[in-house]
Amino acid sequence: MKHQDTILEIKHLKKQFDQSIILKDISLEIKKGEVVVIVGPSGCGKSTLLRCINGLENIQGGDILLQGNSISNQTKNMNLVRQKIGMVFQSYDLFPHMTILNNILLGPLKAQRRDRKEVIKEAEELLKRVGLYDKRDAYPRQLSGGQKQRLAIVRALCMHPDIMLFDEVTAALDPEMVREVLDVMLELAKEGSTMVIVTHEMQFARAIADRIIFMDQGEIIEESKPEQFFTSPSTDRARQFLNVFEFNTIHSVENN
Repeated sequence: MKHQDTILEIKHLKKQFDQSIILKDISLEIKKGEVVVIVGPSGCGKSTLLRCINGLENIQGGDILLQGNSISNQTKNMNLVRQKIGMVFQSYDLFPHMTILNNILLGPLKAQRRDRKEVIKEAEELLKRVGLYDKRDAYPRQLSGGQKQRLAIVRALCMHPDIMLFDEVTAALDPEMVREVLDVMLELAKEGSTMVIVTHEMQFARAIADRIIFMDQGEIIEESKPEQFFTSPSTDRARQFLNVFEFNTIHSVENN
């Protein structure tokens, strides 16, 4: 049943670079099928948190558990862990010398040793879903930013992850390309995918989230349902953040 089983648990997580503490005592649970959106000002630790979950950063305290098993600071088994935790970045990290289809096939064939025909069939089905089937023999340089980001999502999905992490995936896109990527993510949410999303797109956050996590200065300041967070946040800091966002949005509209 949706939202019943905990798939990811973060316990008292601490992350620091030299003497600078980036994450302070972060504790968080993600349920199976849940969409959790993390918002907050730039530099508050949102992206670092995702990188810690995916093993791209070592942690200095606490623990991260995936389906009850600790995955903190693993070196030997991290490739296996990353197969279960898909991550899509701002930068697409595609191989420029490989076709779109071969970019998708690489992980399932090399890391998971899956049957080539089966993976090709699945990859083509996913490409059809995101409107990129006709680009399967093209190269990344022939795609727009929005198309590259949709491809990056397909590549992650083809590994059959238990949970998907999205780190500001629309930040580098032109405004007209943002919608096509967000639509794919909304579709995944409707299908029950477990997702943790870091974004500055507040309207999207409100539409897709089961739960909003508001972070500031390396800490979770507020955690609530989206409607509550956006209409009556419980902390002054969250109210200040939302007021700045609304002012910038209105100012941007007036200048266009």
